[in-house]
Amino acid sequence: MTQTHFISKDHGYPGFSATREPVLTVTPGNSDRITFETDDAAYEQMHEHHDMAALTAPLNPVTGPVYVDGAEPGDVLAVHVHDITFNGVGWSIYLPGAGALAGKMGEDWMSRRIELDGNTVKLTDEHTAEVAPMIGCIGVAAAEGEMSTVMPSYPTGGNMDLTDVAPGSTVYLPVQVAGALLSIGDLHAVMARGEATFVAIEAAGKATVSVDLIKSPAGSLGSLRAPRVETADEVICVGLGDPVQDSIVMAQESMFQMLTQDHGYSPADAYVVMSAAAHTELGGPTGSQTPDPLHPFRAVGAVTLARISKRYLKN
Repeated sequence: MTQTHFISKDHGYPGFSATREPVLTVTPGNSDRITFETDDAAYEQMHEHHDMAALTAPLNPVTGPVYVDGAEPGDVLAVHVHDITFNGVGWSIYLPGAGALAGKMGEDWMSRRIELDGNTVKLTDEHTAEVAPMIGCIGVAAAEGEMSTVMPSYPTGGNMDLTDVAPGSTVYLPVQVAGALLSIGDLHAVMARGEATFVAIEAAGKATVSVDLIKSPAGSLGSLRAPRVETADEVICVGLGDPVQDSIVMAQESMFQMLTQDHGYSPADAYVVMSAAAHTELGGPTGSQTPDPLHPFRAVGAVTLARISKRYLKN
């Protein structure tokens, strides 16, 4: 029988780790709904103090982890995003030195409390945007070490900041440890694709998902080098690398592998179709390598997305 589970923000933490004790165990494939409550206390404190040293709350915590019964290294966890809701307020913060506009914004903080009214985000007195809910940080534990929930992005997920991770999408994450250890956080009410400013309209809320487990080998999914996202209309392959060209190659190679292994394309046909229809763009701003500790908000390497319409996929 389908069950519902709720994990409160009290189980939030600033890092993915295989050593962290799970707070919930679920059986994949039975449509159980898991709701992750997320936190925005750090943004509220930044708005109040304009001083990172004054923060008592962790930056970009994720809630969890969830142990998935039967998940083993080499498998793939499919996370189906069903719903994202917010608490009525969001935050826009400029952290001095962070993002593509650091040279223009200078050394002074900027912060704004953003009202979320139903389906509307009030950006300025004159400008609004439609709510476009998404999960910024979603991932499973790595086999070794602790993964940051700020930057970089990792082969097993993390702070990818992809607008495609929204209700109706499925995120495929390569499993490296028993139980996978899924965690979710960093919800956004709306975000410009690529998040070049490094901060979106950040908002606390609740994300509801279910999980399936794809046992290895499973076509191209069985050899995922980085996450993959499937929406109603597209499949998006994530590439990671330094320099950016390496991330482009990885994303495109992953798509080529998907077309030839899973959809019956010959290499020549896959090449021609991708030349016409596999669009490449930068993903989130967090980079693919751990940043210089002296410049913790300066990305190193790149996240690249290769996306293709499902109309090109053969059953």
